[in-house]
Amino acid sequence: MEWSWFLVFILWQMMTPSESAAIAVGGGVGINIGGGDGVWVGGGINNNPTPSGPSASKLNSAYTALQAWKSAITDDPLGVLKTWDGLDVCSYKGVFCSDQQGGMDSSNGPPVVAIDLNHANLQGILVKELSALTDMSIFHLNSNRFSGTIPDTFKDLSSLQELDLSGNYFSGPFPMVTLNMPNLVYLDLRFNTFSGSIPDGLFNKGLDAIFLNNNQFEGELPSNLGNSPASVINLANNKFNGNIPSSFGFISSKLKEILLLNNQLTGCIPQGVGMFSEMQVFDVSRNSLMGHLPDSISCLTDIEVLNLAHNKLSGVLPDVVCSLRSLMNLTVAYNFFSGFGQECSKSFFRDVGFDYSVNCIPGRDMQRPQPECSVIPGSGLSCLRIPSPQPLVCAALSGNFKTNQTSSP
Repeated sequence: MEWSWFLVFILWQMMTPSESAAIAVGGGVGINIGGGDGVWVGGGINNNPTPSGPSASKLNSAYTALQAWKSAITDDPLGVLKTWDGLDVCSYKGVFCSDQQGGMDSSNGPPVVAIDLNHANLQGILVKELSALTDMSIFHLNSNRFSGTIPDTFKDLSSLQELDLSGNYFSGPFPMVTLNMPNLVYLDLRFNTFSGSIPDGLFNKGLDAIFLNNNQFEGELPSNLGNSPASVINLANNKFNGNIPSSFGFISSKLKEILLLNNQLTGCIPQGVGMFSEMQVFDVSRNSLMGHLPDSISCLTDIEVLNLAHNKLSGVLPDVVCSLRSLMNLTVAYNFFSGFGQECSKSFFRDVGFDYSVNCIPGRDMQRPQPECSVIPGSGLSCLRIPSPQPLVCAALSGNFKTNQTSSP
């Protein structure tokens, strides 16, 4: 997945506050996204004269849509919308147009290809008229005070690649309209008050990044969670319950970061987690997971952060986990582990952060009092274990699982 267009926005966030505000709200010149040969113009810079005549149809349509939205914005403390006046929408702060170098149809005027109003502190709602901006590839509203829901007409945003509504007050069920945006690859709904379950279709869609953390989503995780081609999935700080799907990991191996922390998940860590050969961050802390760690964790050769803290996991922490070559931080605190081997002891000498406090490890400091260790939670829990040669041959893991599934009654 090419992310050059997305990296520009990351660089903006690294600038000083004054520089960032000048670009994110004041606009300027940006790169082209969504294929084409142009650059963006606009965002508060008047590069085009006020359009007139038949060539202005795209801008007239954009003008109608943006004025309808402006009327639905009830508070603008930074004065961002003071420039939203007149037919030349390319001069509006936060609105970016293509300069049409290349294959664009110049007969319709330059289309609006991006809206970036991050950190503008606007209050209001989204309006259905925005769906007229069918050439828009980026729609960023991070850190504002928008509320309500996403209009169903947004399904017409056929060019949209990035939708960032994080840090607002949007509510209601998961916005199903996002699944009907054919080119969407980046979905960021974090830090809102969306609630209810999440649909199976989310993980069948070709998204590269899914951020749903810090909402009020609940229910069980869809069984096709592992289907997603995404490199990052963040479902942290919600109210998900039930098990992590047993099929997790056996379909896709592209995932680099999965964050499920601070939910209400139970059961085992599935054996399939080891199939994510490119995984760098695996955080399931602050749940109620039980049982032993699956052997397949030893296959996570690229893992850098492994956070299992604040669960009810037990057994001996395998040496193969502490030997993972890329590991930088291993946290197993607040569980019921009964020991760890020599390789884990060596972690302290190879600059690996290793927190094993508040467990049941004899002879170690800062452990649970003995009465708490006399009854191990989930000791009778039966977790799927895949018969395999010892030591575990990671390359054979998928084949063994499929064989097991086929022979199961």
